[in-house]
This record gives sequence, C-alpha cells and structure tokens, in this order.
Amino acid sequence: MLLKNYNVRKQQIILVGSGVLLVFLLFIFGRTVPSTQAGPKPVSNASETGQFSIDSSIRDAKARLSPSQQVYVNALEISVVRGDVKNQQLHVYHQLATFWKDSVNSFYPYAFYTAEASKLENSEKSLNFAARLFLDNLRGVSDPASKGWMANQAKELFERSLQINPLNDSAKIGLGSSYFFGSYADDPQQVMKGIQQILEVTRRDSANMYAQLMLGIGGVISGQLDKAIERLLRVIANQPENLEAMLTLAEAYERQGDKANAVKWYETSKRLISHPEVIQELDQRIKSLE
Repeated sequence: MLLKNYNVRKQQIILVGSGVLLVFLLFIFGRTVPSTQAGPKPVSNASETGQFSIDSSIRDAKARLSPSQQVYVNALEISVVRGDVKNQQLHVYHQLATFWKDSVNSFYPYAFYTAEASKLENSEKSLNFAARLFLDNLRGVSDPASKGWMANQAKELFERSLQINPLNDSAKIGLGSSYFFGSYADDPQQVMKGIQQILEVTRRDSANMYAQLMLGIGGVISGQLDKAIERLLRVIANQPENLEAMLTLAEAYERQGDKANAVKWYETSKRLISHPEVIQELDQRIKSLE
C-alpha cells in the first residue's frame, strides 16, 4: 500500500514520463505520494485479467490487520441495515477512510472510501478533494494496473464535479492531467486528449499558470519539448519560485540535449530546496551533465 510504504517525512521522487526528473514539490507541500524505494504489490491486488481490483486490495489489506482491527472493520462494513441508509453509509465511509489512513496508513482503501463518500455527498468540494487525492498520488505510480485504476477514479470524480460546476477551471485542468499522468508511454492519444482538455482553459484564460504548468508537463511527456519549454518559462516568469516548473524545465532541456540550460535550471532550483538529500540528488544529476 502506498501510504504504508511511504512516509511523507521522507524525500519524494516523481518521474515525468520515462525521464529522470526529480520532483520533490509534493514532499515540500506535504502531500502523500509514492517514493521510488518500493512500490505497491500489484500481483495480489489484480484480478486474473491483470486489472486492478479494489476488492482484492482491501481484502489483502484486511488480512494484514490485527484480530481486533478486523473485528472493527467488519462491524463497520455491515453496520448499515436500516433507517437513513444514505447518511449512515456516508458516515461509515468516512469512518473507514479515517481508519485506513490514520490507523493503518494504507492508501488504496483510504482513497477508495474517500471517493465513495464524496460520491454520496455529491458536493463540488468533496469530489474535488477525492479527485486530487488520486491525481496527486498517481504521478508516482509505475504499475499499469494500479495506475489505470487511479486515473479512472480521478477522471470520474472530476467529471462529477464538473457536472455540478462546469466553470471550475481547476477541475477541468485536473481532469486533463488525469489523462496524461494516467496514460502509458505508448498511448500518445491519451496524452493529447488530456492536453486538449487543458487547452480549453488556456483559450479562455491564458494567464492561468496552473494550466500552463500542466501543459508544460504534458509537453514533456508527449515529447513536444519546444512548446513545453515555452510554457514553463512563462510560468517561471510569473511565478519565480515555482519549483516544479523549474525542475520540469530542466528535464525538458536535458531531453532536448541542451545540457547548459538543464544545468542552469537544476542549479537555480537548488535555492528553493532545504533538504540535503534532495540537493545531493540534484548535484549528482548536474555532475552527470557537465
């Protein structure tokens, strides 16, 4: 499980596409994302067809609980039997999500029950929160089955949110990002579909720097490096301390073969980082380019 294996107090590494970009932004902002030290165990969480199964994942996670914890979880799962079922179920989902997050530190059950609660509540705020939970964690996942499931969850939740408020540009950008962060390396159509979603926002609001950043990252993933660099430079001009934009820009230049500019932006990013382990990783990256 992601949260069980990875502690937010440790440095975080996220890969953009198949590159080696070290993005520690999510660590700095305190989000819970997977590191590269270990990964989820997809075999026990997938069906015979290779698709991720949340039922199997929860069943496997329950098997690792103590007897008292199993009793507690089982009691919650069967507790809704009469009365106001919807509100009772919502309360149970919140309790299960809290248990899996705080008591066990297990990502998949926590995210699943958070998503189910948001669907029952059906508010823009709760749907966006659950969608971002999947999206923010999606970027560190390499297992195709887990990745596909998380991306689909994020898409569904953002789509539900947009049904409530079609004018929420942040949700539309999140939806587009779910397509290219959840895509496989050999599926450029999904990357482009996500980019098109975000372009709808920039056509209305070219000053939306979150959209420009996501388009820059999408450009790196899709290999449109010139466009990616142009957008990322624009983000940095407007947000001089945007670490993610700097590191993505350095990655774009590195892929383009422009070692001098790659080194420049890796070096520039170091002034925004206070963690010695991160700086050491960047120094090694810089040394390999010189």
